[in-house]
Amino acid sequence: MKLTQKKIDDYNIELTITQDAAEFSKAIKRAAKLLGERVTIPGFRKGKAPQASIEQYFGRQEESRLKDEARAKGETYEPTKTLRELGKDVIINEASEMLLQASTREALRMLNLIPVSENKADVVTNEEGKDFVFTLTFTPFPHVKLGEYKNLDADKVVEPVTDEQVDEQVENMRAHHANMVEAAEGDKIVNGDFITLDYTGTIDGVKFAGGEAKDQPLEIGAHKFIGDFEEQLIGSKVGDTPEVKVKFPDDYHSKDVAGKDAVFACKINSIKHRELPALDDEFAKKVSTFQTLAEFKADIRKNMESAAERRAVEAQRRAVIEKAVANMTIDLPPVMVDNRVDQMINEMATQLQTQGMTLEQYMAFSGVDMDKLREDYRESARKNVLTDIMLEHVADAEKLNVTQPELDYEIAMMAQMYRTPPKQIARYLQESGRLPNVINNIRRRKATKFILDNMAGAAADKPAEPAKQTEEN
Repeated sequence: MKLTQKKIDDYNIELTITQDAAEFSKAIKRAAKLLGERVTIPGFRKGKAPQASIEQYFGRQEESRLKDEARAKGETYEPTKTLRELGKDVIINEASEMLLQASTREALRMLNLIPVSENKADVVTNEEGKDFVFTLTFTPFPHVKLGEYKNLDADKVVEPVTDEQVDEQVENMRAHHANMVEAAEGDKIVNGDFITLDYTGTIDGVKFAGGEAKDQPLEIGAHKFIGDFEEQLIGSKVGDTPEVKVKFPDDYHSKDVAGKDAVFACKINSIKHRELPALDDEFAKKVSTFQTLAEFKADIRKNMESAAERRAVEAQRRAVIEKAVANMTIDLPPVMVDNRVDQMINEMATQLQTQGMTLEQYMAFSGVDMDKLREDYRESARKNVLTDIMLEHVADAEKLNVTQPELDYEIAMMAQMYRTPPKQIARYLQESGRLPNVINNIRRRKATKFILDNMAGAAADKPAEPAKQTEEN
């Protein structure tokens, strides 16, 4: 086999692969034998017919196909080849495909190339008695040069927990345990009230789809309605008929009303005030295991500080991984990002299906098209691809292989998640060709752990640094 390689542009190459005439002749004989074994030719046992009879048989089939094709186009089939010639063409095409696939695998192995795009194969010559020649165009996996990934440093900054934040948590719990009390006659709507109302919306005096409701529940201040709709109801009483004027956002999911001014004729049907429990020791006893409000607040602070510590550690680890990626040298082909975007959108579509929604419905509801959706995913996809490449090369450099117990554990976790026996999961992964993906995921996790375990000692061991507080804090 002869190979020549040509660079087409920054990312794509073209291989010209040549198999000599003798090898092509062998492939033609193998193809004839395989085709003969698939059919029963009258007068011969299966697989025992000579090549001439095989050519004749497939020639008849090809002629029948050509006649049907011409008839579908309203044309008359005019034979230009004998049945044996037609049959030989079938065999040569089969041989060409077989030799093309085998030669492609061998060429990629010899050149140590991994395509990251779909191979485009074009046959140049496939005539009996001549060399078999074809070209293969694709994007190869890019050259990667790992930078420093050990002894990396990143600050761990723990955001301080303020008294205001603790108080906010307490107030959220008070709101959660609040009683809803029917408003007294003449009471006005205040922020935080729960109301029911009727409304009819119009644009330029004309009603629009979805702009009308009866006894609609609404929490004032939750901002579930557009603009300052809720704020305009504050001060109204039961029975009042306030008029609310709003403008729909330009990116509103319904294109019919997006960017337009609307007027809602409303009628207040009911008002309920939120009655908060007293903030005292009794409240603390009711909502926790503590006996005093001070103990309860101290526990909230402790939990918030633990959460802040975890966030700081995670941010530090992300920063270290991002540094390892930034230290890597690579010219990332756009097709690899496109492929990851495809994967992310497919995963999104699958998740939406579990919620009873199609991807098309989601896009219509969100007011985005496929181009916008792909663009939204692109930067995240790029970062994910670069991170995966870095981790895989670290795993190679450090010889981080996956042991059978590690694979068994991963399969056991998947079995638990999907409530399926581990053997069934293992068989599915093997038969679907997804086992290598699972192994690569484990290797990437091991590479991540290796990088984090080998962080600079100053970053890994030093105590957390509180964030600097401004005068406002």
